[in-house]
Amino acid sequence: MRENARVTSESKADYQELVDEISELLGAPATLENRDFELIAFGAYDSEGDLDASALDPVRTRSILTRRSTAAIRSWFEGFGITRATGPVRIPPTPEAGVYRGRICLPVRHRGVALGYVWLLDDDPGPSAGQLTAAMEVTTRIGALLVDEAQHGADLTRELRAVLTPERDWQRDMAIAELRTALGARADGPHTVVCVAPWPSADPDDAPSVRTVPGATALCTVPWGAAGQSLALLVRLRSTDVPTPAVSAATRLLERARGTGAGPVGPGASVTVAAGVAAGRLGLAGLGAAWREASAAARAALSEPRFGPVAEWVSIGPFRLLTALPPEAAQDPSVRPLLAPAHRELARTAEVYLDCAGQAGRTAAELGIHRQTLYYRLSRVERLTGLDLDDGEDRLLLHMALKAARL
Repeated sequence: MRENARVTSESKADYQELVDEISELLGAPATLENRDFELIAFGAYDSEGDLDASALDPVRTRSILTRRSTAAIRSWFEGFGITRATGPVRIPPTPEAGVYRGRICLPVRHRGVALGYVWLLDDDPGPSAGQLTAAMEVTTRIGALLVDEAQHGADLTRELRAVLTPERDWQRDMAIAELRTALGARADGPHTVVCVAPWPSADPDDAPSVRTVPGATALCTVPWGAAGQSLALLVRLRSTDVPTPAVSAATRLLERARGTGAGPVGPGASVTVAAGVAAGRLGLAGLGAAWREASAAARAALSEPRFGPVAEWVSIGPFRLLTALPPEAAQDPSVRPLLAPAHRELARTAEVYLDCAGQAGRTAAELGIHRQTLYYRLSRVERLTGLDLDDGEDRLLLHMALKAARL
C-alpha cells in the first residue's frame, strides 16, 4: 500500500469555516474564489444591514448565483495586479463595469503561487490594517488547504478507480482501505459520488483536474460500455441530505463537456451527456453502491430528459428499479415487435397512455390526436404484443419494457 502524505490539521477544516472566520474578523461578508474566479465559499456575516440590496451589484450577484465570473470581469480585476499581489488590493467602484461598490481583494497564495482570492466590499471606513493582517493569515491557511486537497485529489485517481471498478470484492476492500488512509479524518465525513456520462473523450487520462471542481475529493474516468468512458467524482458534503455541492460540481462538469461539443445539456433538452448524483453517505464503505446509484441516475437522465441534465438517485422513481435490470432481462419477447423502428409511433402512444394511467382523454390530448385514433392504435398494440391493456399485470409489463428499452 502506498504511503500518502499526512493530512494536516488545517486540511481537515472546511473552506466555509475559514471564510466565515475572515467575515468575523473584518465585520463584512467575504467570498472565496479559486484562481479561475469560480466561487468556492460565501461567508455571511451576521450584522444588521450588512447585506442590503446595494451590496449585490451585478458582478457580485453573478458570482454568488452562478458560482463564477465572466472572462471580461476576470481580466478587469486582474488588471489591478491581484495575481502578483502579496497583500490586500483595493479596487475602486466602476459602475460602467457593473462594480457599483469598491472591493478589497485578499490574494490566497502558497509558496508564492496565487491559488485564489478572498473578496469583500470596501465600505468607509473599512477594516483596519491590523484586521487585514489577521485576515491575510487566514488566507495562508486557505492556501495550504487548497494545495492539500489538490495533492490528495491528484494522488487518489488510482484509488478511486480501484474502488469503483474492482474485479473482486477483496480488491475493493483494499482500495477503500487505501483511500481511507489517504483521506485521514475526512474519510468518515459525508460524501457522495457523481457520474458524468458519456465523457466526451476517448483518452482515459483526459479528465479535469480535481482542483478545478470545488468540493471534489477525487476524480477518475471509468469505462462506460460501448459509449467509451464516464467521469466519476467523489464529493465532500456538509450533510448527507444536502447534495448541493455535488449538483454544482456535476453542472460545472457538464458545462465543460458541452464545451467539447458533447451536445445540449439544458433542462428538457434531448441530452447526449448527463450526470447522476448518488444519495449521500457517511464514510467510504458504501462507495460501490453509490457509484451504481450515480450511474443509474445518469442513465435515467439520458433516457428521460425530464430528469436531466443532472439527475439525483432519490428523484428518478421507478428507474431505480429499471436501471438495476440487466439489458437482456429488460427485452421481453412479447414487447419486442412493438420496439421495431416501423412501430415507433405505436410504442410512443402506448407509453404515453400508460404514463397517463390509462386515461384516454388525457392521452389523446397529450398526443394531439382524436380519441378514436387512440383506440385504433391501442388495438394494434395489443395485436402486436399479445398483451391485454385491460389487465394490470400486462400493462405493468408493457410499461416497464417500454421504459427500459430507452435505457
